[in-house]
Amino acid sequence: MAAAAASPSSSPPPPLMSPAPQAASPAEDRRGGRAPVPPYVKAAAGSVGGVMEACCLQPIDVIKTRLQLDRSGAYRGIAHCGTTVVRSEGVRALWKGLTPFATHLTLKYALRLGSNAVLQSAFKDPGTGKVSAHGRLASGFGAGVLEALLIVTPFEARSPLHLLQQQKGLSPDLLRYKGPIHCARTIVTEEGLFGLWAGALPTVMRNGTNQAAMFTAKNTFDIVLWKKHEGDGKVLQPWQSMISGFLAGTAGPICTGPFDVVKTRLMAQGRTGDIKYKGMVHAIRTIYAEEGLRALWKGLLPRLMRIPPGQAIMWAVADQVMGLYERSYLQPAHM
Repeated sequence: MAAAAASPSSSPPPPLMSPAPQAASPAEDRRGGRAPVPPYVKAAAGSVGGVMEACCLQPIDVIKTRLQLDRSGAYRGIAHCGTTVVRSEGVRALWKGLTPFATHLTLKYALRLGSNAVLQSAFKDPGTGKVSAHGRLASGFGAGVLEALLIVTPFEARSPLHLLQQQKGLSPDLLRYKGPIHCARTIVTEEGLFGLWAGALPTVMRNGTNQAAMFTAKNTFDIVLWKKHEGDGKVLQPWQSMISGFLAGTAGPICTGPFDVVKTRLMAQGRTGDIKYKGMVHAIRTIYAEEGLRALWKGLLPRLMRIPPGQAIMWAVADQVMGLYERSYLQPAHM
């Protein structure tokens, strides 16, 4: 047969061996997508951003405090106050109190960004590895709740310094607390240790809603304005991060205005013994009935003058830190 007589040299060559599959890079997600930035990196990025925000905004806070305490009319405005402080006390006086302010922001932003990253990993779709819009909102809300319970309520809203500040302007016979130690001791004695978390519900709702709006808005603005997706190796320019951060920082106060108003009134109503509001829901209903809907957003303008610029600074720095990690450890796996 012709087929049998065919010489060995005419036989077809053996099939080529297919290359062995390479092991997935540790920088890659097991489902084939890009791995997210680890929570500890985001926490570190938030800490560095918090330090920079404190350094940039501390002079504004010092000037604001001096203007609030000025009863003799020594300062004619923001610019005059700043120049007067520099002339009489030196430039360094504008950064008085920087250490506690920077420490506070460092811890708060580390917890905020780190916990949000951990929660996002829990809300990821097991098939695609992506976080849905609902999952992103829930992650931001959870990060805000942790921030409110662990930092904001015990160290801000119910701190002795905050409660003492509320007494300013009262006559001596109405003063409830004589100093920070007496204030803390009174709270623990009368209300127990958990008294430091009294009135936490409106704070939890404010911070939870604020972070849910802020994280969702920041991610949306990054995608819409700059086509930036997490883990794609693209690093935004600082000015781009500042725009996204400023816009995201604006969304939070607008969404949380009623909770902030209620928190302030609930925390301050007991200093003269007049208990008007029974709780968060009762306070919202009472304010709306007596003062109208707009009263629930009182103080919004001062918050918008402080929070969005701070978020712009923080995200400009934090995005650079996270971008450095993405370029160094995530992007090379996909070159």
